[in-house]
Amino acid sequence: MTASPTDPAPNPHATAEEVAAAMQDTKLAQVLYHDWEAETYDDKWSISYDERCIDYARGRFDAVVGSDQDLPYERALELGCGTGFFLLNLMQGGVAKTGSVTDLSPGMVKVALRNAEGLGLPVDGRVADAERIPYEDNTFDLVVGHAVLHHIPDVEKSLREVLRVLKPGGRFVFAGEPTTVGDFYARWLSRATWYLTTNVTKFGPLNDWRRPQTELDESSRAAALEAVVDIHTFDPADLEKMARSAGAVQVHAASEEFTAAMLGWPVRTFEAAVPEGKLGWNWARFAFGGWKALSWVDDNVMKHIVPKGFFYNAMITGVKPGATD
Repeated sequence: MTASPTDPAPNPHATAEEVAAAMQDTKLAQVLYHDWEAETYDDKWSISYDERCIDYARGRFDAVVGSDQDLPYERALELGCGTGFFLLNLMQGGVAKTGSVTDLSPGMVKVALRNAEGLGLPVDGRVADAERIPYEDNTFDLVVGHAVLHHIPDVEKSLREVLRVLKPGGRFVFAGEPTTVGDFYARWLSRATWYLTTNVTKFGPLNDWRRPQTELDESSRAAALEAVVDIHTFDPADLEKMARSAGAVQVHAASEEFTAAMLGWPVRTFEAAVPEGKLGWNWARFAFGGWKALSWVDDNVMKHIVPKGFFYNAMITGVKPGATD
């Protein structure tokens, strides 16, 4: 599990001046925000590397690609890896044998490689810009990413880079991308939940359910940077056009989470607004069970009556042309 010795060090304690500068520079904002979040990111998003998240990652892959693939792929790359959630769980789920991770944030690459080492997975990593992937042409059999495309300034340029590093016949799979409609209702639900929780808990016996002000201020600073790092939302049809324009074939987009997102975003926001440890096992069981039940409703009912673009998460896959038999 190695990173390049020339990679920059993480910067988890950005100064106010650096944050101010990042408000005008989206790539600097990406680095500062994700370095800031790296060590706590898995806890924040309830990310794990056990059966629950293995099933989730493999489910996203199968939902857009299909479950009849010839697996595993020999070598896979995760673009914008974060803590390695998508690739590491896909590897454990039998999708790929070996992997590489890249992210603009040194902190995220550090944590992803540490997670891979803890799982005993053969993974190397680089700090890298998704618009200039530091690998040779025709290197990978599979490129994946989760919630990364909406952070990249020039998405089509990045997809061209993805196709360049893929071998002919190689596939890319990106999941967890916000749709334009889904992002609108998710943000409003989150804002309403944050406002209600942080105000109701100011009073009386509910005061011990309020996070300390210093932590709330920290969350507000993170939220300010988050507004800079979240650049795009997508319509699934437009994602397909972009992938084809980049040169991909066998392009297919899908979407998921409608009612599940309407529960999930208020739940996550509420968890961020109350003190750590205040919510116990029963809450976790409610949150995960509720999301899972509503996901079933979305997959089996809502997909037949609600337009694809109204779901929260978009997924896209495509193949590099030129495979030989």
